[in-house]
Amino acid sequence: MTTEHFDHYIHLGNGIFRPATADQIIATAMRALDAKIIRHGSIASPADAKALACLRLGQLKHEVFAAIFVDAQHRIIEFVELFRGTLTQTSVYPREVVIEALNRHAHGLVIVHNHPSGYPEPSRADELLTSTLKSALALVDVRLLDHLVVAGGQVVSFAERGLL
Repeated sequence: MTTEHFDHYIHLGNGIFRPATADQIIATAMRALDAKIIRHGSIASPADAKALACLRLGQLKHEVFAAIFVDAQHRIIEFVELFRGTLTQTSVYPREVVIEALNRHAHGLVIVHNHPSGYPEPSRADELLTSTLKSALALVDVRLLDHLVVAGGQVVSFAERGLL
């Protein structure tokens, strides 16, 4: 029987430690990377938004719809999971997205969702939702900067495809 050996340990309290599992090491690394992205605090390019989206949603087995709220200089205000769904779908309520943007005094946002199927191509429903959200947000002077679809280690950007 072969056991993987790691030089990283988990502190259990009272001076007791045990070796960390691979999953614990990966989870810790993801939290550190996530904190670094948020600490740098801005989305300077679509690549920055893609990295954050992939980090947050790339490994999920159910659909999640989230938003990266930003100020006028594209500094990140907050990454928020707004809606959680099933393996194949999630319900999104444009009114709630607008309310969340206003509550955070956001100048703009990038919406993000995942496809647990591993197929990153946006559906017709994704395109319609994007159009609806863009219109609803425009009514309150909030810009929809992009819509990202995360799946299978890939991220599709509506902005890069000229779909916004």
